[in-house]
Amino acid sequence: MSWRFSLRPKLLTTVLALTALCLTGCGDSGGSTSSGVKLVKSGTLTTCTHLPYAPFQSRVGNKVVGFDVDLIDLVAKELGVKQAIFDTPFEGIKSGQDLNTGKCDIAAAGMTITDDRKKVIDFSKPYFDATQALLVPKGSGIKSLDDIKGKSLGVQSGTTGKDYIDAQEPQGVKVIEFEDLATEQQALATGQIAAAVNDLPVWLFYIKNNPGKFEIGTQFDTGEQYGFGIKKGGNPELLKTVNSVLDKAKADGTYDKLYEKWFGQKPTP
Repeated sequence: MSWRFSLRPKLLTTVLALTALCLTGCGDSGGSTSSGVKLVKSGTLTTCTHLPYAPFQSRVGNKVVGFDVDLIDLVAKELGVKQAIFDTPFEGIKSGQDLNTGKCDIAAAGMTITDDRKKVIDFSKPYFDATQALLVPKGSGIKSLDDIKGKSLGVQSGTTGKDYIDAQEPQGVKVIEFEDLATEQQALATGQIAAAVNDLPVWLFYIKNNPGKFEIGTQFDTGEQYGFGIKKGGNPELLKTVNSVLDKAKADGTYDKLYEKWFGQKPTP
C-alpha cells in the first residue's frame, strides 16, 4: 500500500511533464527546408505584413497581391514552399515582436531600414529606394509644409513619414495620425485633412488609380530604402536565401519586370 502511494506522485509528475511537452510540440512545430532554413510552419513561408499598402501589398478579392508579395514568392519558390500572408498591425512588425513570437518567418511591409529597427530586426539587402512625399488635392496650390499652416496634415502611425514630420515640427499645422494607409487616404479624399505624408511610390500608385483628383505637392528626400525583416539572429540561412534571391532577380531581369508591373516603369539605374 505504501509503495503504491509513493509511486503515484512520480507518475503524476511524469504525466504532467509529457502533457506539457505535447502542448508545445505535438502540433505543427515548424520545420526546416532541405537548405536548412527554419520555418514556423512546415512547408510554408509565413509573411507578416500590414494591409493595405498598395502597390507593395493589398487585398484584391480573397487574394493579397503586390510588389512585395511577388518578391517573397520568389523566395518561397527557391525554398520549395508556398507563401502564406499574415495581416498584422505595423507596430508588431517594426518592433520585431511578430518575428520573435513566431507569428511569421519574414516581414514584408514596405518597411524602411533604420538604425533603430536594425537593433531588433535582421534586414535583407535593400530592395527598393524610397522617399517621402506630400499628397494634396489637385489644384490645391499646396507646395510645402508652410502652405498647410492653419490646416490639418495626415500621417500614418509608426512610419518614417510620421518620424519626418515629428522632426520638422511644422508650425501652425495640426498633425493627425492614422492607423493605416487606407484611413489616411480616405481622410484626404473626404477633406478631413488638407494634405498627407507617406512614401512616394504609394502616392504615385494612388494617383494613378484616382486620375485627376490628387497630385504630389512636394517630395522630401529622406534617402530611405526598404528591406525585408527576419528575426534578429534567429534565421541566418533564411536571410542568406533572401539576399541570394534578390541578387539573382536583379541580375536576370526578373526584378525589373516586377518593378515595371507595379510601378509602370523600370527602376532608374
